Amino acid sequence: MNIIEFKKINKYFGAGSNRVHVLKNIDLQIERGDFVAIIGQSGSGKSTMMNIIGCLDVPTNGSYKINGVEVGKMGKDELAELRCKTFGFIFQRYNLLNSLKADENAALPAVYLGLNAEARDKRAVDLLKKLELGNKLNNRPNELSGGQQQRVSIARALMNGGDIILADEPTGALDSKSGEMVMEIIKNLHRQGHTIILVTHDASIAAQASRIIEIKDGEIVSDTRKAEDFYPATDTVADIHRSRFDALKYSFLESLKMSLHAILANKMRSLLTMLGIIIGIASVVSVVALGNASQAKILEQINSMGTNTIDIMPGKSFGDMRSGRVKTLKVRDSEYLAKQGFIDNSTPNVSVSGTMVYQNYSLTAQMRGVGAAYFDVKGREIAQGRVFSEKEVRDMASVVVIDDNTKNEIFADNPNPLGEVIIFNKKPLTVIGVAAKDNSPGPSSESMNIWVPYTTAMYRITGSSDINSITVKVADNVNSQVAEESIDRILTALHGKKDFFMINTDSIKQTVESATNTMKFLIASIAVISLVVGGIGVMNIMLVSVTERTREIGIRMAIGAKQADILQQFLIEAILICLVGGFMGVALSMLIGFGFNTFTEDFGMIFSTASIVLALVCSTAIGIIFGYMPAKNASNLNPIDALASE
Repeated sequence: MNIIEFKKINKYFGAGSNRVHVLKNIDLQIERGDFVAIIGQSGSGKSTMMNIIGCLDVPTNGSYKINGVEVGKMGKDELAELRCKTFGFIFQRYNLLNSLKADENAALPAVYLGLNAEARDKRAVDLLKKLELGNKLNNRPNELSGGQQQRVSIARALMNGGDIILADEPTGALDSKSGEMVMEIIKNLHRQGHTIILVTHDASIAAQASRIIEIKDGEIVSDTRKAEDFYPATDTVADIHRSRFDALKYSFLESLKMSLHAILANKMRSLLTMLGIIIGIASVVSVVALGNASQAKILEQINSMGTNTIDIMPGKSFGDMRSGRVKTLKVRDSEYLAKQGFIDNSTPNVSVSGTMVYQNYSLTAQMRGVGAAYFDVKGREIAQGRVFSEKEVRDMASVVVIDDNTKNEIFADNPNPLGEVIIFNKKPLTVIGVAAKDNSPGPSSESMNIWVPYTTAMYRITGSSDINSITVKVADNVNSQVAEESIDRILTALHGKKDFFMINTDSIKQTVESATNTMKFLIASIAVISLVVGGIGVMNIMLVSVTERTREIGIRMAIGAKQADILQQFLIEAILICLVGGFMGVALSMLIGFGFNTFTEDFGMIFSTASIVLALVCSTAIGIIFGYMPAKNASNLNPIDALASE
C-alpha cells in the first residue's frame, strides 16, 4: 500500500529571469514500511523533495497524497497536524533547542500532540534509555557530543510514533563511528515498521537502504529496489482526544510554561524589555499617589474651615467695598435658620480686633463672638478645657476660649492656662478652653484668636447688636446646593431684598476636587506616554527576539506546532513581560513612596488601589497590543525558511 504518492510534482524558486526549476515532473510512490534512500549531488533537488514530502515546503504544482489524501488542499494548521502525527525528522545539524535539556527536547513533539506531561516525560525517558542516553537526560545540547545530539534528535522523531522518518544527511556531521551507530539505529527503526526516507550524497550510506532513488538536475534518473523487506509497525502512539475546553486549557498552560522558560532562559534581555514598562508603571502610580496626597492635604485644609458649612456675609459679593459697613444681618436671622429642618446648627459671628493684656504681655488679637455650636459647625477641636455652653451665651458670661498661638505666646510658662484671666479691650475674660492647632493655610493661622459668646461680644465689649456674619451647618443628608438656595429664599423674604452673599465650603471642596482630579488626570496622562514608549520597546525587542529565534520557530513548526501555538507562545511571553514589569513598577513606586513618606512629616504619598489595578491592566493591555505584531509575524513564518535561518 502506497503511503506517499507524487504525480507531476514541480518546484520553482525565484521569479522572472532568476526563476529556477528545481524539481521537474516528479512521479514517485513509496510504500508503507519501505526504506528508501534518495541520493544525488548538492543542488540536485533531493533536499527540496524531502522538504515537500515532510510538508515543510509545498510544490509549485502537481499532486501529492499521503495515505490517499491530497496534501495540496490542506491549510497550514492541517499540515502542522500532519507533521505532528505522521513524520519524525532527523536533521543533519540535529536542530535541538539549546535552552532545553535532552529529555525536554525529545518530549517536545508530544506537547503539540496533546500528551499530558507525565506520559510524555515517561515516553521521552524510555526512548532515550533505549538509545543509550539514560545518563544524559538532564544535559543540554552543548553538553552532548554530535552522536549523542543526533540520538536525542532520533528520540524526538519517534516521540509521536514517527510513522514516516525523514532523515536528511543524518551522518553528515558525525565521525565514522557515530555515523555507523546512527545508521544502525535507523535500520532498527525500519525493522520496527517505520517508513524510512533517507537523503544522502554518500553511496555507501544509501547502499544500506532497501530502495535507492537517484535524482539529478531535478529529475529521477534511477529507481532501484534491492530488497522486499517490509515490517509491521510495533511502536504506535494513539491519537489524543480532548473536549474543546480541555484542548484550549492544555494549549494555554503549555504555552505559558514554554513562555516562562523562554523568559528565564534570557533573563537580561527580558529585564531590559521590562525596563520601559517598569518606569512607566512606577511613574503613573507615583504621580497618582502624589496627586492623591495633594488633594487630601488641600481638602484637609478646606475641612478645617468647616465641613458642609455655609457662611452668610453682608453685602453683594466678594470685593464689595461696602460690605464692612453693611449691617443687615441680625441674631434673629441665625435663630430663624437654626429652626429649619435642613440646618443642623446656626451661629451668629461678631468679629472685633483689639488689645489683649495678660500680666506684662500686651498684644493685638482678634476676638470672635460666636454661638455655643460654633466649634461643632466649624469642626474645630478643643485641646484643653471646654467650650462655652448655651446658658453662658444667654447669660453673656465673661468666658473665653483661646487658640494655640495665644497659649504659646502668653502662657508659654504655664502648661495649664485654664482659669487664668486675660483682659481684652479692658474687659476681663476667664479662660475655659484652648482650641487645637489650626492647620488651615493663610495669615489667620499665625494670628492670635480668641472666642467668646456672641452675646458677650455684642453687649459687654462692642455695645452693638449688629453681627458680622452667620455660619450654618447643613444636615448630612441634605445637598449643600439645595440648602444654599433655600437659605437664599428665606433671608431674601425676611429682609425684603437680597443684601447678603454666601460662601459654600462644600462648593469650594467640590471645585478643588474637580481641579485636582483634572490635574491628576493631566499628569497621569503625561506619565502614560512613558508606558506607550515602554510598549514600543517591548514590540521592538520582541521583533528582534522573533528574528533571533527564527530557527527555533522553524523547529517547533517542523515537529507539529500550529500557527496558533506559535502566536500564543510569543503573545503570552509579551504579556508576561509586561505584567511582571507592571508588578515591578508598582513595587518600585511603593519603594519611592516609602522613602518619600519617611522623610516628610506633613505630606505623604497616598497610593490608590484603583490606580494600581488600572496600571496592571494597562501593562497587560500593552503586552497584548504591542506583542501581537511580533507574535503574528512569528506564526506566519514558513517552516522551511525558518529552519534555514542561522
